[in-house]
Amino acid sequence: MSAKKPSGKKKTSQDAGEKIVTKLETEITQLRQELRDKQEKLLRSYAELQNAQKRMEKESTVREEEIKKKYLSELIDLDEILKKAYEDKDPKQGLKLILDNLEKFFEKEQIKYIDCLGKPFDHTLHHAIAMIEKNDCHDGTIVEEIKKGYVIGDKLLRPSQVIVAKNKELDKKKGVKLNGKDCRN
Repeated sequence: MSAKKPSGKKKTSQDAGEKIVTKLETEITQLRQELRDKQEKLLRSYAELQNAQKRMEKESTVREEEIKKKYLSELIDLDEILKKAYEDKDPKQGLKLILDNLEKFFEKEQIKYIDCLGKPFDHTLHHAIAMIEKNDCHDGTIVEEIKKGYVIGDKLLRPSQVIVAKNKELDKKKGVKLNGKDCRN
């Protein structure tokens, strides 16, 4: 009896299958390594992000404390001047000193008063708390300032609280111009 020799085709297809399996196993190993690398990179990035957030929070807290310290120092100075003015026999002199110090502080911080009397109402700078009928003014002219408004630099710090003129005659005649009369009370 003669032993059957395996056919060459069977061995070749078996070798090809083994090569494919080996290739796929290699690819799987590479993909697993890439996945591990990317997970590691992601975890490092996440840790860096958390550290950056903590750093920013700490810097923000330090900045807030510095600002608070600066303004509290200014208030302490004001407190001392108020106490001296209270004890002084001529409180007007002490009050003048307080007002001068406040003006210097406002100037240093670029805080400016909003001049509004006799000017047209501007909703970005003013808060109308009432309207009053006045026939000697243009409609929408500010006739009284209840509370002063301020800007810091070019940003609104506090709007002026104002009373605005409502001209009934002007509503009736539409287009009648007033002769530049002073609208203030």
